[in-house]
Amino acid sequence: MADVLKPDFQRGRRLRSEAGKADAVRVYVGDCRETLPQIPQVKRGEVDLVFADPPFNWARAYDEWHDKMPRNDYLDFTYDWLDLCVGALRDHGAIWVNIPDDTAAEIVLHLKQRGLHMINWCVWHYRFGQNTTSRFINSKVHALYFAKDPKNRRWNAEDVLETSDRASTYFDPRTMDKRDGMPAGKRLPMDVWYGPYWGRIQGNNKERRHGHDNQLPEVYLERVLRATSNLGDLVLDPFLGSGTTGVVAHALGRGFIGTEFSEANARRSFERIEDGPIRVGMSEDAVTAIHPPRRRRPAVTE
Repeated sequence: MADVLKPDFQRGRRLRSEAGKADAVRVYVGDCRETLPQIPQVKRGEVDLVFADPPFNWARAYDEWHDKMPRNDYLDFTYDWLDLCVGALRDHGAIWVNIPDDTAAEIVLHLKQRGLHMINWCVWHYRFGQNTTSRFINSKVHALYFAKDPKNRRWNAEDVLETSDRASTYFDPRTMDKRDGMPAGKRLPMDVWYGPYWGRIQGNNKERRHGHDNQLPEVYLERVLRATSNLGDLVLDPFLGSGTTGVVAHALGRGFIGTEFSEANARRSFERIEDGPIRVGMSEDAVTAIHPPRRRRPAVTE
């Protein structure tokens, strides 16, 4: 193999910019364990943010990938790609991993052993988990957020604020006069993520792409990218899949590198990136309160 791998699909010129928008997209076809070491920006440690949604080893019917490895082989595979992604990060870099219960603990331990610091253990909650009668129904996936340096990382709180329950539901006047640095009536999202457009992408959902039954919603990636990367940063996704990370990264002015085992998936994902997002921007000022607005109590008079 050549030391430097050429992308199979590409557009734009700037993969990273210190002075504004980056417009480049590079997609490589192959096993990420083989392709990542040959990508120049990965070799040089120039990636600002990694988002990874790996195969879960649940015997999914992917078009090419074998999704039923022996457990130890799957763990070795997991540690291999994690190590390559950690090595790709800049000093201020961070990594997100989308993973179910089966392997979350092993990934947390491995990243800690690699010297990374956990910032958040978030949960993506969705309805309509696969039905079962022998145990509680799965309705979540873990979103693990680690940084190389917790004091030197991208963090854009103001880009992902939402309306607080105190403002939207309880009409508490204290939230309009608080002094925590957040705008009146606003707060950061909690670490369990749900709400409009946060459900599984299935059926006739406008985001649904042909051939993908486990696609992530755009609002998920929009929150991750707005909060933990800057305009002009370089984002890496080692498991491109349906292309959601690339779609949102490109729309938000981040440079993007993706690797994908299936050439057919890579082609469809690249076309989707060129087409652009469906719902980016639609979660701004979202309300995620569970209860409907409460009426104000009438003033008590004597």
